[in-house]
Amino acid sequence: MRSTPPIRVAAIPGAHPYVRAITQADGTVVTLPDPIVDPAHPERWWPPAMLDAAWIRANADRFDVMHVHFGMESLPTGRLEGAVDALDELRIPLVFTVHDLENPQLTDQQEHRRDLDVLVPRATRLLTLTPSAARRIRDTWGREATVIPHPTLLDDAPPPALGMRGAFTIGVHLRDLRPNIDGVATIASLLEALGGLRAGGVPAAGRVLLNATTRDAEAEAAIERMLAGRVDCTLVRRARPDDDALLDEIDALDVAWLPYAHGTHSGWVELCFDRGVPVVGPSHLPMAEQHPGDYHGLDAATPSAVVARRAIEAATRVGSAERVALVATRLHHRRDERKATQEQHASQYRAVMSEYQR
Repeated sequence: MRSTPPIRVAAIPGAHPYVRAITQADGTVVTLPDPIVDPAHPERWWPPAMLDAAWIRANADRFDVMHVHFGMESLPTGRLEGAVDALDELRIPLVFTVHDLENPQLTDQQEHRRDLDVLVPRATRLLTLTPSAARRIRDTWGREATVIPHPTLLDDAPPPALGMRGAFTIGVHLRDLRPNIDGVATIASLLEALGGLRAGGVPAAGRVLLNATTRDAEAEAAIERMLAGRVDCTLVRRARPDDDALLDEIDALDVAWLPYAHGTHSGWVELCFDRGVPVVGPSHLPMAEQHPGDYHGLDAATPSAVVARRAIEAATRVGSAERVALVATRLHHRRDERKATQEQHASQYRAVMSEYQR
């Protein structure tokens, strides 16, 4: 029987898979449900209603800690500052996980930087996911951030299907061409790599996956032109996949190629690691440190074909028994890591609560 009451966290957003993954299932930590902001779409949590001075004052007796993860960009001007002011007045600790030093949903980062300039200096405790991000926080704001690595978001996913394939498949998920995805430059780099692999005797094929609805019609048209008539790279247009379909798409790859022009951390890197698929991506982004043994960095000095070959040589084949065994082993270790991550978060909550009770 638990002798102490649970730690009540106003997590923003409470229903996000990351937040669920870092929250202990034994009731040590409980998160408040996200308020419904649109009755017509009850699953929608943005703009986050809890990150509001009036909500905080009206609900101060319902939570012990506020923990901000995502959603600041959807707030009206001034509301973030007002929320932090209210937390200060009521002496409620604020934990902020710096997932994004650059917001992947935005091209112009000025507003995001203003949000960071509010939260990073004033948060009671800062967390982040990689040492590189922690260094950037220290260099920019002079504050230390505790590094707690990204936990697995998978639990009971089925193992990859068996069945060996032919050529090595290198896949790029362009999704809906959101602002941090540079589809044109990515496809150019991939096609260059495929040509270099062929010249080196490595049988490889590209697969470019794109949502039926995108945010950048010009880039979409350019990508279609680049891939028209190609026999070494296929363009797959489909509706946005659900979680099961997405895992099937990842499982069908020997190597995943990241299309990011900017960003910080990546849930995609986590999914690929969990499913045993090595990643090729920009070497300068903090996400390269999430799973450095499985991340093959692209830079201006190294031909993309060289990087792709390294990733292929490190990969287990699609549909192989080795891939299935690797996924099973990683899942076992990742579940243990997630328990440690949950306890680290609970420890951070206890620490900030203790500071405010002095």
